[in-house]
Amino acid sequence: LDLSNCSLQSVPPGLAEATTAIVLDLTENPLTTLPNGSFLGFIQLQSLAVPLTLECPGGNGAWQDVTVDRSSRLCQGQRNPCNSSVELAWPCPENSVCAPDGPGLTQCLCDSPFHGYKCLREGTFPMLLFGGILGTATVSLSLLLWGTQRRKAKTP
Repeated sequence: LDLSNCSLQSVPPGLAEATTAIVLDLTENPLTTLPNGSFLGFIQLQSLAVPLTLECPGGNGAWQDVTVDRSSRLCQGQRNPCNSSVELAWPCPENSVCAPDGPGLTQCLCDSPFHGYKCLREGTFPMLLFGGILGTATVSLSLLLWGTQRRKAKTP
């Protein structure tokens, strides 16, 4: 994805939709900062070129190789922060596993069959029970309202 020399003052909001990009060039733009969540979900990004005034997202430790030339900084080979020897700032809760979520970013995914808040619920979501209760409540309330409100409707 070549966004070089596009006169970008900030990261475009549409960039969040390009999470499958492997190579991204932001050089020759008057960018002043890269907001923290700019590259959330960019797990396949392997080469990122940014203006010299900016650091690589996630810091130099998030990349295998950082090369600086006279006008740009090239960040190559995104590292998996879950496999590093450095302890994560937010360890994943029990019944979950760490997964990369962009340069220097991680997420915790629940192990099967766990789900829910902090992966504490085991099994699958009770879809039949939830749908049955919701459907029964909707039909009951509709019948009640129809029965109590139909006399207020004017007949032609």
